[in-house]
Amino acid sequence: MKESIQNYEDLLQMLDVLLQENTQFHWNDFYSDRKKKIPFFVSSPDENLVSYLEKGFFDSGHVLELGCGPGRNAIYFAEQSFTVDAIDSSQKAISWGQERASERNVQVNFIQKNIFDFNYAKESYDLIYDSGCFHHIAPHRRMNYLQLLHMALKPNGYFALTCFIEGGELGGAAITDWDVYRLRSLQGGLGFSEEKLRQIFKDFEMVEIRKMKEIEQPHHHFGVSSLWAALFRKGNS
Repeated sequence: MKESIQNYEDLLQMLDVLLQENTQFHWNDFYSDRKKKIPFFVSSPDENLVSYLEKGFFDSGHVLELGCGPGRNAIYFAEQSFTVDAIDSSQKAISWGQERASERNVQVNFIQKNIFDFNYAKESYDLIYDSGCFHHIAPHRRMNYLQLLHMALKPNGYFALTCFIEGGELGGAAITDWDVYRLRSLQGGLGFSEEKLRQIFKDFEMVEIRKMKEIEQPHHHFGVSSLWAALFRKGNS
C-alpha cells in the first residue's frame, strides 16, 4: 500500500489502518462461537424498535439496517412486512442471519460489506436502523456516516439508533475523540452522552431519546439499560 496522503480519502484510510493495526479483534472471530454468552446473540428484536411500530412512527416501507449482525432486528422488520436490506462486514454474521431468516421463512437482503463501501441508491430508504454499529465507528468516519444517512434516507425518513452509554456495563468508553488516536483504540466501543448524540445528529429532528428498558432474557424483546435508544427524523428537503 502506498503510504502517501494526497487527498481526503487517503487521510481516512491511513487513520483506518493505524487503528486496525493496534487491535487483534476481528468480527468473524466474534461471531464464530454462537454459544458464547453475548447479550446481542439473542434472536429477539430491540424493545425500542417494537415500541416505534406500536406508537405508529412507521409501519411499512424500505428499511436499511447498518451492522445487522445475525439479523434479529432485520428479521423482525421482514416479519412486519418491510422490505429489508441488512449490511454487515462479517461473513459469519451474515451466514447466521441468513440461516435465521430461512428458519423464520422471511426474506431479508443480507449484504456482506463494510457500510462505507456499499453503493446506496439516493433517497431510497424510509428508515435506517443501527443497533450497536455506531459506537464502533471511529470519529474520523462520522462525517461519512452522516453523509450516508442524508444521502440514503428519503425526505421525512427516520433514523433509529441504539448505542453505548458512557461507562455502561456492556461497554462505552468515556474518552474524547482525540483520545481514540492517542490510544490508537476505540477501547471496545465508544460511549456517548445524550448531549453528544444531540450534537452529532443536530441536522436531524430528535423524536425520542431514552435509555433502553432492561428486559430479562429469555423474552420476545431485547433490552439492556446500558444502551441509548434514539429516534431521529430527516427533514423534507
